[in-house]
Amino acid sequence: MADRPEYSSDLFKKGLEVRRSVLGADYVDASLARADDFNAAFQQLTTEVAWGMVWTRPGLERKTRSIINLAMLSALNRGAELRLHLRAALTNGVTRDEIKEVLLQVGGYCGIPASLEAFKIATEVFKEVDAAKSGAAKSGD
Repeated sequence: MADRPEYSSDLFKKGLEVRRSVLGADYVDASLARADDFNAAFQQLTTEVAWGMVWTRPGLERKTRSIINLAMLSALNRGAELRLHLRAALTNGVTRDEIKEVLLQVGGYCGIPASLEAFKIATEVFKEVDAAKSGAAKSGD
């Protein structure tokens, strides 16, 4: 991770801990390392506000926050972020059956096209997760 002044506040450090835990340290550290003088402020914004101020609040469990994110990202057709947060949801204990129900709910309230796209992305992510698990199991033999 680059040593930038944007990354030095206590709120950033607090958010960074949660962000790494939910999204994975490799992903987060790569995002921060790619930041330049133009977009480092965005990394600061997302880490401090979304992760440091919102995800650390005691009012909802991480699993619930993940479920809410899946619904919002699906409704907004934000495929890249949905892909990321599907993995995060699995990390946070959301089951595939629960994800299915969330995506069906999106279909009922936000439209079939949004739900269809979310189902396609979820299917791809599940295949990737399963392939990674299968590869890890084979290499551990």
